Amino acid sequence: MTFKKLLAAVSMAALLQGPVLAQNKDKEIYKFSVDLTQVKNDRLQVMLTPPDFNQDEVVYHMPKMVPGTYAVYDFGKFVSDFNAFDKRGRKLKVERLDTNSWKIQKAKKLARITYMVDDTWDTPKREDIVFEPAATTIEEGKVFLLNNHGFFGYFAGLTKRPYEVTITKPNDFYGATPLVATKTTPTSDTFRVEDYNELVDSPIQYSRPDTAMLKVGNADVLISTYAAGGGDRSKNLAQNIRTILEAQKDYLGGTLPVDKYAFLIYIDNKQNRTGAYGALEHSNSSVYYFPEMPPAMLAEQVRSIAAHEFFHIVTPLTIHSEEIGNFDFSNPKMSKHLWLYEGVTEYFAQHVQINQKLVELQSFLGELRGKIIASKQQYKDDLAFTDLSLGALDKHEKEYGNVYQKGALIGMALDIRLRELSGGKYGLLNLMKDLSQTYGKDKSFKDEELFDKITELTYPQIRDFFRKYVEGNEALPYTELFQKVGITYEPTGKQKRISLGKPTLSYDATSGHIIIANTENLTAFGRAMGYQAGDQLWQINGEDITLQNATDLITKHVINGKEGSMLTLTVGRKDASGEVKPVKLQAKLVPAEETVSHLLVVDPNATEAQKALRDAWLYSTLK
Repeated sequence: MTFKKLLAAVSMAALLQGPVLAQNKDKEIYKFSVDLTQVKNDRLQVMLTPPDFNQDEVVYHMPKMVPGTYAVYDFGKFVSDFNAFDKRGRKLKVERLDTNSWKIQKAKKLARITYMVDDTWDTPKREDIVFEPAATTIEEGKVFLLNNHGFFGYFAGLTKRPYEVTITKPNDFYGATPLVATKTTPTSDTFRVEDYNELVDSPIQYSRPDTAMLKVGNADVLISTYAAGGGDRSKNLAQNIRTILEAQKDYLGGTLPVDKYAFLIYIDNKQNRTGAYGALEHSNSSVYYFPEMPPAMLAEQVRSIAAHEFFHIVTPLTIHSEEIGNFDFSNPKMSKHLWLYEGVTEYFAQHVQINQKLVELQSFLGELRGKIIASKQQYKDDLAFTDLSLGALDKHEKEYGNVYQKGALIGMALDIRLRELSGGKYGLLNLMKDLSQTYGKDKSFKDEELFDKITELTYPQIRDFFRKYVEGNEALPYTELFQKVGITYEPTGKQKRISLGKPTLSYDATSGHIIIANTENLTAFGRAMGYQAGDQLWQINGEDITLQNATDLITKHVINGKEGSMLTLTVGRKDASGEVKPVKLQAKLVPAEETVSHLLVVDPNATEAQKALRDAWLYSTLK
């Protein structure tokens, strides 16, 4: 056979084989569809054309838990009217095995599955409430939050198959997501992902568009907002978070490990079920839920939480254990490394701000001090952190919040120790870069091997660090650690501070005001102000005080106020007839010496070596 004939034969074979291969591959895909224009009693129908099966029975699952939540939600609770059909539209026998599982008979004939999904935000049972950023909302004609784990499931053993999801949408709706649609029209979007993990990791929020785009290094960053009370918010929020995102990019060496990132933000105008607000991280996105609040306060909240959530592009995106990389959605297994996933992420969220000179050193030390206080007063400081991590779903559920307190402090301590051992040249950021290169998005580490791998990448002494302070229950040696960087730590110390004068504050729901509950412990400044029990706080230096903005205003006008400047408080005070009338209280701000716990101050007598190590710890970045 001549070369030309051989080439022609190969080409013909490829043409003949191509459709067959595509056809076979097509039989392996989950094909889901949801029509957002067909809402029935706050429910949507999900339709699935499943992969082909060669067995008689298959089991379909909804997830019990999803990564990042550290709580069991059982999303099968919100599924009803589950039916399976053959190609002729005849129902196949379905048995519900438990909350999250359905067994389907005659699976070889299975051609279609349909079921209804209920809105989790409206669940009548308190025990079924899902934290809003991890939840789903179906608000016809307004907004649809598709946290995909609440709508789409998987067949047992088949989470690694590709998924295709087609969403039919109202004509004027936009689907904000980190995903790039393979096909889009004015009334539908189609998305293709590699597997179930990627689908769950990629939320979508549909509403009339209120969006803004930022270019941060190599990444396109989308901010998409739905505000129940109306109004466009995204452009203002984008302007306010740009600074912290740019700082994080520079902190990570000028590039990011993602090409696209999405902030999906829901602002509610009514009381929510959980009584909380915040965010849930994903590899390329994060979902935020906030109550309505003043624009400046909202921007600050988004900026503060985004500083943490955005850093999850490092971990768990590029550094994660097999428990996360091969997450078991039906029988989740916890990793023992929450100190890394949440603790180090929270530490970076604070450290980036001092590193990029967005805050002063004393402010950064104040954040660390607050975490020391919380970890020792609110949680079990002697609980081994690996034990906390493994028991975060059950045995140690109440201790989970410590991952953002002591977890961050473990990150800080490891950073200082690495800087010390390397003469200031190598820190926690460098370690994260090395771990990212060792593992990466598609390669997980073994849970029990991480400490040894870190030791191999760094110094033998680091294994003792983990053995004592992470696997063991020894308290972090704060005095010794901070001394290395020229900072004095005192468990109890005296400090001069400007404050309101130590009135006891409370909240009066009837009047809707913060009030002076009692005046028993007033400082000289407090007495000079002339507080009386029952006073309602109305204004501070002319700005209205609310429960939501009180902390910010007191920080602005009092804690960060200039010594000797005049403070003016307008309070509501009952007169002799019982009528509440405005009264102005004034005095010059005067600091008072107070006994404080876990005091952190810069040592004025620090050596040059201590100062050099402090600068390396605080201001080194990746190159």
